[in-house]
Amino acid sequence: MESAKILVVDDEIGILKLLEITLRKENFINIETASTGKDTLQLVKNNTYDIILLDIMLPDISGFELCTEIRKYTNTPIIFVSARSTDFDKLTGLGIGGDDYITKPFNPLEVVARIKVILRRQKMYEDNKLKNNTGFDYSYFTFNPESATLTVNNQHIECTAKELELLHFFCKNPNRIYTTTQLYEFVWGNDVFGEEKTVTIHISKLRKKLGDDTRKPQIIVNLRGIGYKFIPPKEEFICE
Repeated sequence: MESAKILVVDDEIGILKLLEITLRKENFINIETASTGKDTLQLVKNNTYDIILLDIMLPDISGFELCTEIRKYTNTPIIFVSARSTDFDKLTGLGIGGDDYITKPFNPLEVVARIKVILRRQKMYEDNKLKNNTGFDYSYFTFNPESATLTVNNQHIECTAKELELLHFFCKNPNRIYTTTQLYEFVWGNDVFGEEKTVTIHISKLRKKLGDDTRKPQIIVNLRGIGYKFIPPKEEFICE
């Protein structure tokens, strides 16, 4: 199962459906779609994506202009997917912030392959970054996965291996919503149903160890009926 979050932008519903179905067959589960520039910007402002597939000929704004607007909010890799196929179009797209350019008509499996190449490069970059800076420092608490140490308000906190794995997953994926089933699959590594209680218990323990208010959590928040989201504490965070 691929955890990457993908935004597909195209005004042709058939293209959106084709790409979404293909991506889901390739085990991508976090896929969102938009058909206008306005909706796309709203999504980009409120979410974090790993890849954006962007059409150029949108009804309310050019994909080129939209790419420039998106770059004001995120460095997420952008792959242009467009019927415009001149060298000038490709050079323009890559020149204003696109990371790749695919022309229509396309083989959807080629789109998936291009996505995987970019994600692989991203992972290599993140891994190298992690090697150079192995810890997470949020002022209020610091966590070093390599030495398996958690410090909250300058106090060392003992954690189980699974609690540390869960915290590591959250730290690597801040501000994203995961269902309990997804958390179980990503952290425990088993595609098993009915283990939501295991996740809930570990999150409850982790909250207490982080000093997060279990009645009104601010670090690992529960979005009722949706899932959990890790919000890195700001410097002024004070546990109650």
